[in-house]
Amino acid sequence: MTNPRTIPLDRARENVRLARATWGICSRRTLDQLRKLTQQYALSVAMGDLQVLDGRWYVTHAGLLGIANRARCSGIRTALQRRLSEPASNRWVFKATVYPSARSRGFVGYGDADESNVSLLVRGAEMRIAETRAVNRALRKAYGIGLCSVEELGWEPRTSPTPGRTKASPALNGNGHRNAAVSLRDRLCVLIRQHQLDANLVKAYAADFCGAPNLREASREQVESFIANLSEWAMKDRYALICKLNSYSHRPEVAS
Repeated sequence: MTNPRTIPLDRARENVRLARATWGICSRRTLDQLRKLTQQYALSVAMGDLQVLDGRWYVTHAGLLGIANRARCSGIRTALQRRLSEPASNRWVFKATVYPSARSRGFVGYGDADESNVSLLVRGAEMRIAETRAVNRALRKAYGIGLCSVEELGWEPRTSPTPGRTKASPALNGNGHRNAAVSLRDRLCVLIRQHQLDANLVKAYAADFCGAPNLREASREQVESFIANLSEWAMKDRYALICKLNSYSHRPEVAS
């Protein structure tokens, strides 16, 4: 796949360092797998090419596109499968064909998405998720990628309640809203971890987006709108989102 000599010698060490700092990974086995993935596919943790969940590595859409770009992929074609899709119930099925070379017959992958198999963070974007999944599967076939892609997962990390304990009654915040906002904060935290974003910069952007002095003063509807916006932006153009977040780095409330 990739000539190891073309990979910077410190790439693996940098990936290991970032993996430890970002996810707190200490398992030798997990880190050894990361080194092998770095050598085989030239993937970068800093660029968001990989994600670890429950000790397992997953490649991201960005990582797969990077592999295709380095391999000089000739093209990718997608097509909505109208007979299999059900717009009324927001169920979509796409077919993707990846052409590694101009003369290739193409590698085909299918992707589906509906409200039952997507995270709440991307609810309402099922059509785009279905297309992304189809492209990811076709890319993995074309380039022999054994890793599942994180976008293909139909779940999000959840915290199980401690046995024998009951949840405390939700409190009321200053605006009289029940801390169903707690679940919103959980969703936002998952999104930050999934896309490796700076939490302080995200909070500054959220307050600006919601037009509130800080995120706690925003209404539930405003926070939900922000989460949907952040999730869509992170999936479509993470680099542009990072640039946007970095514009808040010099603000006094962030610097402090």
